[in-house]
Amino acid sequence: MTAAAIVFMIIAMVTVWGGLIAAIVNLMRHPEIAENEPETLRVEL
Repeated sequence: MTAAAIVFMIIAMVTVWGGLIAAIVNLMRHPEIAENEPETLRVEL
């Protein structure tokens, strides 16, 4: 692979993974709460 191809691949990977990490951090800081979701969740195994 040429140097340009490697640079573009790295840019694409940083964009995709950076967006994923930003979305995860955003959801951890501001979790979505459904309107019809009960306050306590029952866990069934």
